[in-house]
Amino acid sequence: MCMQKPFLFLNMVIPGPKSLGKNLDIFLRPLIDELKILWTIGVQAYDVCKKQNFNMRAALLWTISDFPANAMVFGWSTHGLLACPYYMEMTKSFRLRYGRKACWFDCHLQFLPPDHPYRRQAYMFRKGKYENDSPPMRLTGEDMRQRVDKLPETIFGKLPGGTHPIDGFGRTHNWVKRSIFWELPYWHTNLIRHNLDVMHIEKNVFDNIFNTIMDVKDKTKDNVRSRKDLELYCSRTEMHLFEGANGKIYKPKAPYTLTKTQKKKLCSWVKSLKLPNGYSSNIARCVNEEECKFYGMKSHDCHLFMQKLLPIAFRDLLSKPIWEALTELSSFFKDLCATILRVEHMQKLEKDIVEILCKFEKNFPPSLFDSMEHLPVHLAYEAKVGGPVQYRWMCPFERFLYHLKKKVGNRARVEASIVEAYMIEEVSTFCSSYFEPHVKSKLNQVPRNDDGGMIDSCESLFSTHPGRPLGFRIAVRYLDEDEMKAAHRYVLMNYEKIDPFLQ
Repeated sequence: MCMQKPFLFLNMVIPGPKSLGKNLDIFLRPLIDELKILWTIGVQAYDVCKKQNFNMRAALLWTISDFPANAMVFGWSTHGLLACPYYMEMTKSFRLRYGRKACWFDCHLQFLPPDHPYRRQAYMFRKGKYENDSPPMRLTGEDMRQRVDKLPETIFGKLPGGTHPIDGFGRTHNWVKRSIFWELPYWHTNLIRHNLDVMHIEKNVFDNIFNTIMDVKDKTKDNVRSRKDLELYCSRTEMHLFEGANGKIYKPKAPYTLTKTQKKKLCSWVKSLKLPNGYSSNIARCVNEEECKFYGMKSHDCHLFMQKLLPIAFRDLLSKPIWEALTELSSFFKDLCATILRVEHMQKLEKDIVEILCKFEKNFPPSLFDSMEHLPVHLAYEAKVGGPVQYRWMCPFERFLYHLKKKVGNRARVEASIVEAYMIEEVSTFCSSYFEPHVKSKLNQVPRNDDGGMIDSCESLFSTHPGRPLGFRIAVRYLDEDEMKAAHRYVLMNYEKIDPFLQ
């Protein structure tokens, strides 16, 4: 219930088209004051079951936001070489000479066991470097609080000259402020304070890999600068740039990119793909067969493609080592997003994702590995501590924000339109909870494909909700003998009156 739209609570709307950055704490002050009262003093509430008042106390479990907003609430900048909010300055990222971006290439061998064979294959990773270090330890809440207590008081607004208020920023630390959440007396005891958003991380990882495989112009991580960095940091001579007879610089085809014929085959396959209603959006609308391009893929489209279609799409198009790495990455996110998680399985995923990233490092260029390719290292740990990702990612809130934006009637008063429409909707939803079951309200709406007819118990075996097929041209076909037997057997095996005979 807590992740459904009727129960999401909007406690403030911040005006203005620009991001607040560290000044967000000014708007969070009333919220933090109320949270401190809820923890120390409590408020009087009424228990309907016992029919008596009681003193209710409450605590904040964690915050949920995308990665850039994580910096606004945490106080640790998510840009540059020290972007990782877990390992901070202990990460081994470096800046590419030609790509000029922070890179996490060859930073994951240290997480492997000391006797892992990849540690003896240093020539497959960054040349001239041999990894013998052990992985860094995650900081405890008490360690983090000691660091935060040493930070100076936060100065809101912009300083003259554009100087940063905390010395050593970008070199020894990435602190931009002391977050207001540290005023909560229990905040340092939380195992997770600010969740890494699985939804956006999965989408960014998919976009980087998919655009590189499809060799999308201006989006691929395999450009000329990338090949120069590859020549500098790796020993893959077959992928180095070379000069032709006419004096032009040529880029050899990489084993992880598709030819034009393969791209057309992939696009035609996705274009003809049929998926159940409500399972996903129409991915075929994102395909341009003539230009062999994908465009306009939303987060849920990337989520579906990553977990369901990726291993099938590239099965016969890529070499076995690359396809296996893609398949294992797909299985990792699929297991991570399961509704039921087991601690021992999450511990296994923590080890598996490191080996998966190392397989990618052996085949893909260093420019692919930005901070988004590093963050999956921490996702299994957060799932082990915090539970299923469905309660800790941005999907319901993104849908809720989309729902609120549709309520804007006066574009000159955007915030006022959202607040007024939200209050009316909240009141109507609250009142609908007290209606009789036969009264139609927003809480007992019929499914979108309901035709108003009646269904018997046998039909309910095949569909949870009554409905009708989509579309106007519906082909009618009789079942053959094998299909008829399979359908008849399915009904018998799932019919409640047959259970005594099965037992």
